[in-house]
Amino acid sequence: MYIVQIASECAPVIKAGGLGDVVYGLSRELENQGHTVELILPMYDCMRYDHIWGLHDAYRELWVPWYNGRIHCSVYCGWVHGRVCFFIEPHSQDNFFHRGCYYGCNDDVMRFAFFSKAALQFLQQSNKTPDIIHCHDWQTGLVPVMLYEMYKYHGLEYQRICYTIHNFKHQGICGNEVLQATGLNRPEYYFQYDKLQDNFNPFALNMMKGGITYSNAITTVSPYHAWEAQHTDISCGLGHTLYQHRDRFQGVLNGIDYGFWNPESDKYIPYNYSTTEFAQKSYNKKALRERLKLADSDKPLIAYIGRLDAQKGVHLVHHAIYYAQQRDAQFVLLGSATEPSIHSWFAHEQEFLAENPDVHLELGFNEELSHLIYAGADMMVVPSNYEPCGLTQIISLKYGTVPIVRGVGGLVNTVFDWDYDQLHIPEERNGFVFFESDNYALESAMARAIDLYNLNPDIFQKLAIQGMEYDYSWKNPAQKYIEIYDLIRHQWL
Repeated sequence: MYIVQIASECAPVIKAGGLGDVVYGLSRELENQGHTVELILPMYDCMRYDHIWGLHDAYRELWVPWYNGRIHCSVYCGWVHGRVCFFIEPHSQDNFFHRGCYYGCNDDVMRFAFFSKAALQFLQQSNKTPDIIHCHDWQTGLVPVMLYEMYKYHGLEYQRICYTIHNFKHQGICGNEVLQATGLNRPEYYFQYDKLQDNFNPFALNMMKGGITYSNAITTVSPYHAWEAQHTDISCGLGHTLYQHRDRFQGVLNGIDYGFWNPESDKYIPYNYSTTEFAQKSYNKKALRERLKLADSDKPLIAYIGRLDAQKGVHLVHHAIYYAQQRDAQFVLLGSATEPSIHSWFAHEQEFLAENPDVHLELGFNEELSHLIYAGADMMVVPSNYEPCGLTQIISLKYGTVPIVRGVGGLVNTVFDWDYDQLHIPEERNGFVFFESDNYALESAMARAIDLYNLNPDIFQKLAIQGMEYDYSWKNPAQKYIEIYDLIRHQWL
């Protein structure tokens, strides 16, 4: 199959979050399985040009209809770690992608509406005819709308759309100006509940809803998150729309790149190890303690790696620091806050605990240190309020670091409780799970993990090794996407 990915990110050249990792990882695995994949991306001024090889002019005369005129664009082609990527650069006084940032501008809706229009215009003008167009999140939600309302009448009638939602929180709420700019027009047609009208604001359009309504297949990034999106408020108002299109909606668990996250070959850790050489992991624990000036002892070492914000259950992260001390365990944190108030809160804790030999708080992000923490910690706390998929727990499993997670989203699909899981035999269990979002639930799970570590170290090691044996690479998710692509290739909307 010939597959084109249209997205606002692709790691490592454009990465603001997990979306970039998914777009790159999935594309690479699809190619490994014998398919042709190309990516269409915005040409941001602030992207990592050092990760692009052979950047060159690919299409100089791309003219994109916009309002009552046209905007001239150049399209550049280059290879991002082996992936063929086309970068669209508009020559416009709006400077859509010359902002020094990827997101966060007041006109983000118009920026990405233009990008979606330009991507389709490029496919049409360059006579590219992919079997599948795979687009992602609200930024490309108008791609399926414009394809089926406009471009299928101009040479793109056989293309099918798979639309993946990574985060329901941001949906691209906009007004009539987007219809005017893109040439969709007809507000009386699109301001209908079964089209683009927002479910709760009759005077607004919803780009993510457009992606759901017009796509041949809709996915999100884990099976349990797909259930949550239909039956809880996690979909931020789109639950009924997803239920209406439930026959086309499913969850496909994200994978991770084991070429990068693998204790057997990780270049960032001093001692490589595997399931058969698990004792080597303890040397990384010693190296981590030395680097962070923690006391050398027999205590278990518990870690947290991730953003410090409401989504990640920051109140429970804070409580875990002090409960670990109460239970005679060490704690290491590596994370950056998304709000000034949270940063101030943890900066105060960092100063207060600076001389504590059993605690180290690192505010910010350090790639090398993150690898050493994964390799050196005994347990990883992931107490998220919601977690569409989650990579921290998957990486932790690969490194034999037992995850302690809240039972939401993709955490449910990847971590199986040592004591209570009813769907997996003991030889298949790999961590500890709690479900409520209060301190007592977290303490219960942490206590069970700490007790197993202290009282039954051989069994704890067995649990850690069982986690390492799981395969959460991109191989299986890519195969599921291929099945979805095959299913929709000959379907009409």
